[in-house]
Amino acid sequence: MNVLVIGSGGREHAIAWKLHRSPLLKKLYCAPGNGGTACLAENVPISSADIPALLEFAVSHKVELTVAGPEAPLVAGIGDYFRSRGLLLVGPNQKAAALEGSKAFAKDFMRRHGIPTAAYEVFEDPDLAEKALASGTFEFPVVLKADGLAAGKGVYICNDLKNALSALNEVMRQRRFGESGRRLVIEEYLKGEEISFMVFTDGEHAIPMVPSQDHKAIYDNDKGPNTGGMGAYSIDALVPPSLQERIMKEVIVPALQGMSLEGRTYQGILYAGLMMTAHGPRVLEFNARFGDPETQVVLTRLQSDLLPILQAMALGNIQSSTVEWKPGAGVCVVLAAEGYPGSYESGKEISGLEMAAELTDTVLFHAGTTLSDSKILTSGGRVLGVCAHSGSLEAAIMKAYDAVNRIHFEGMYYRKDIGLKGLPKERGEQRL
Repeated sequence: MNVLVIGSGGREHAIAWKLHRSPLLKKLYCAPGNGGTACLAENVPISSADIPALLEFAVSHKVELTVAGPEAPLVAGIGDYFRSRGLLLVGPNQKAAALEGSKAFAKDFMRRHGIPTAAYEVFEDPDLAEKALASGTFEFPVVLKADGLAAGKGVYICNDLKNALSALNEVMRQRRFGESGRRLVIEEYLKGEEISFMVFTDGEHAIPMVPSQDHKAIYDNDKGPNTGGMGAYSIDALVPPSLQERIMKEVIVPALQGMSLEGRTYQGILYAGLMMTAHGPRVLEFNARFGDPETQVVLTRLQSDLLPILQAMALGNIQSSTVEWKPGAGVCVVLAAEGYPGSYESGKEISGLEMAAELTDTVLFHAGTTLSDSKILTSGGRVLGVCAHSGSLEAAIMKAYDAVNRIHFEGMYYRKDIGLKGLPKERGEQRL
């Protein structure tokens, strides 16, 4: 089977890595890909935003299945374009992708269908939003969210009015995130711990993946500004069977049924970012695709062949798929460029990749890299995801950092505490 993976990050490298292991695969393409996918597939110099060019490439190269990695092309309607030409694509159509494309739509949707989430209001006028914040309508801390796509950086947790007004100005008046700042969601701050819960779905049936937990803040102990994700880990103890059943019943099934009722049948990967509160799971956000870096740890735990699962989703018969997972734990440590999530330099040569890759049960997923004259250079803020799998979380953490210590590039930065918060959960000493 000829397969096209769209995107250039660590998530797409992980998808390509898993697909490359399938005996059903004939030819693998990545558009545009990165320095890591170049070793597994034919990188195609087409931007993930250039939907017409991607479509024509898929037609001319007899691509039988396309996997859209990032959210932007899904929100732009790539699913509709491909399906209009009779091509299979993993990912929702444009109407369904609004579940991620507009936080205001998602919040209103959850309210309509009784899906548990934080209390909120949506504002289109910055003066009215400012008045609501100053009037005491919301208790602090409070959460402000740019309405549209913001590469994981459009969310502000504000402890006081001064910080909230500063965030409001950045989003709505300065338009730091462009048109995503046209509307602002102000919502209640939820206390608890976050988990990432993803499912394979064909719009009617859903198969849950193993749970994972992202580390969004740039610094150790969850300090500093949010990023696209500085690492993740996956253990079954994050979501025991009784909790998984509750999440499916209260979140996933109502979401899929609600989308179908509204004429937005959802097919693809559905990601629920959940806050585990004292009153149970509450949805922070829905994403219309695999998470990043959660995908890296989840796919290293996937025992089954990914390709037939994705094909079954696209064909509408996911219930026929068998999905098996490896026991134990997965850990991913993100290596970032100095300055990320702000400005950073690119073009730094990366050394030690071969030494790190020699370690057992360790995989290096490239994110912001490029291949130039046989050298791997940095080309993004998040550069590499160093992943390890083992029978226990403690062992997986040690393996991942052993690999990290073999890699170097100028200005390399990473968190030193990825996965540590999961150790008490694995030992049964703490429950979400």
